[in-house]
Amino acid sequence: MAARRRERAVGRSAEQSRRLGAGEAGLCAANIQQAEPRAWFSRLRKAGGLEMKWRTILLQYWFFLVTYVFTAEAVPIDIDKTKVKNTQPVDSAKIEPPDTGLYYDEYLKQVIDVLETDNHFREKLQKADIEEIKSGRLSRELDLVSHHVRTKLDELKRQEVARLRMLIKAKLDSLQDTGIDHHALLKQFDHLNHLNPDKFESTDLDMLIKAATSDLEHYDKARHEEFKKYEMMKEHERREYLKTLTEEKRKEEESKFEEMKKKHGNHPKVNHPGSKDQLKEVWEETDGLDPNDFDPKTFFKLHDVNGDGFLDEQELEALFTKELEKVYDPKNEEDDMVEMEEERLRMREHVMNEVDTNKDRLVTLEEFLKATEKREFLEPDSWETLDQQQFFTEEELKEYENLISVQETELKKKADELQKQKEELQRQHDQLEAQKLEYHQVVQQMEQKKLQAISPSLVENQRSSHTFEA
Repeated sequence: MAARRRERAVGRSAEQSRRLGAGEAGLCAANIQQAEPRAWFSRLRKAGGLEMKWRTILLQYWFFLVTYVFTAEAVPIDIDKTKVKNTQPVDSAKIEPPDTGLYYDEYLKQVIDVLETDNHFREKLQKADIEEIKSGRLSRELDLVSHHVRTKLDELKRQEVARLRMLIKAKLDSLQDTGIDHHALLKQFDHLNHLNPDKFESTDLDMLIKAATSDLEHYDKARHEEFKKYEMMKEHERREYLKTLTEEKRKEEESKFEEMKKKHGNHPKVNHPGSKDQLKEVWEETDGLDPNDFDPKTFFKLHDVNGDGFLDEQELEALFTKELEKVYDPKNEEDDMVEMEEERLRMREHVMNEVDTNKDRLVTLEEFLKATEKREFLEPDSWETLDQQQFFTEEELKEYENLISVQETELKKKADELQKQKEELQRQHDQLEAQKLEYHQVVQQMEQKKLQAISPSLVENQRSSHTFEA
């Protein structure tokens, strides 16, 4: 059972690593990084020449219109990193934005690409303020974009509506529901206007902005909830497995479980995320620099991988790899890689809460330097890792197990119904086969009767022929 859980955990972490898109250079494959949907909004388009104020507004309220980059920028690795000042960025291959995790992710990206081809809309975008974006006034500028752009947007919307209808049909077919108004079911999707499935209007753009903003804002919370369910399911499976064992085997399993917990908890001290000790460790072990030369400004430039002047969530999470390696090793049975990603998320959220003063989910150089002047940076509290946390109470576990029981009952009911349908289909099949066999036998009998009726007449004709010849 433990092996199955471990295999499932590693598989899930591998999927998370795959979706990361562009990882940090120099990290081994085991150092899996979870790509945050909001991380990609910090990838700014350089061609537009946007000023810092406008970039911040976009990052806060319309992040998904500036997600792509033409070039990725980084400090060259063949120079003395301790003396980095205003190094010119180095062009690299275009980085594809990670999957946001939204069910309309592809539609979102395609709309962005098309809108950015219209010069009028891009110009309005650069001049817009926060209220214009939040209120939806900017969406009305869609009426002024070129006919070519509108035609492309119309086609994208038709394709998205067709995709949603296909999903609805597939779901209803699986449930064998009939008499359902498919058009009415489109109302459940709030990222487009279902009343006009053929035209992309300003309402569609406004709904897309609001839906993506709301969904991504709640993404971290949803991840925490999923992790909690994962841990409860793991404990539920463990307890259910123990019930199948004899008293002696159960004691052995319990002893092994406690031993693994103890082994997992026996790890080096984990530095407080964002503290001087933690950053100096990255400076020394990852960057290969002298800890006595630690300089926060240089550190910021080194780890602003794309050179956009911000540390985004993805770049921040990369800083915690060394700390996570102290606790988690994918080769160890007692280390759960899903828990490692939850720990990474906790660390990133903590640093963001401490450092990101304007709450735009990006850390500027100014914010970073101010954080290094705080007492918490030099004398942080100890950091409690997940193995010191209680994920759920017994009451919550019982409630979750009751929910599982209800779901299992429903699944068993559906399985029984499917079995009955299978038996009925088999009965009908056997009946058809019997009818087919009976029909085949009747045909054979009729053919035999025809042959028997023809044979005497042939004999008579042959006799008549012989008499005539004689």
